[in-house]
Amino acid sequence: MQIFVGLGNPGAKYAANRHNIGFMALDRIAEDHGFGPWKSKFQGQIAEGRLGGDKVILLKPETFMNLSGQSVGEAMRFYKLEPGDITVFHDELDLAPGKCRVKMAGGHAGHNGLRSIHGHIGEAYRRVRLGIGHPGRKELVAAYVLHDFHKADQEWLDDLLRGISDGAPQLADGDAGKFQNAVALRTAPPRSSGGAAKKDEAPAAKLDPDTEKPDARSPLQRLADKFR
Repeated sequence: MQIFVGLGNPGAKYAANRHNIGFMALDRIAEDHGFGPWKSKFQGQIAEGRLGGDKVILLKPETFMNLSGQSVGEAMRFYKLEPGDITVFHDELDLAPGKCRVKMAGGHAGHNGLRSIHGHIGEAYRRVRLGIGHPGRKELVAAYVLHDFHKADQEWLDDLLRGISDGAPQLADGDAGKFQNAVALRTAPPRSSGGAAKKDEAPAAKLDPDTEKPDARSPLQRLADKFR
């Protein structure tokens, strides 16, 4: 068994923030891989399912970012797991928007969610660093991460989340290389001989439950509308 943790802040106010990209990643995995319904447990929301041959618990702490470790530590102890069984998806200022890197152990680099997890379970857990870019000046960071993604970000954000979901079984299997390849196929697909990038065929459009017509809302708008 493993626990995949997405970092973010609870509630509609924060749902589309850059800081909540970890929540977004878990929501996409849960939806695409048929996980059970979200339910309250461990000071957060959990969903249970399987990725490949592995049972995985998805956990979204609801303690607010700075206290994320309370929820993660409680879940890890309940299932009698080790830090190496925990994978944390989080926003990363030091990566360009849309980039994704897997890292095992190490420091928290000032990220308050990781700092809290360090305090509760140590540093020997795996992280999936999701690039959101940097505002350029340190004093702008707090406002930047607590601001919604711009409309111009929606295409690369959707590609990144789709890639994370595509590669989730490989990540659960411990193959970080294949996971990152799956992400790259979405975010930086191979180019054809004519030089144009080839994307995988888009999935069928979602239907709006009210009109039963194709839902033209962006992924961020659908996420925000859940809380209205």
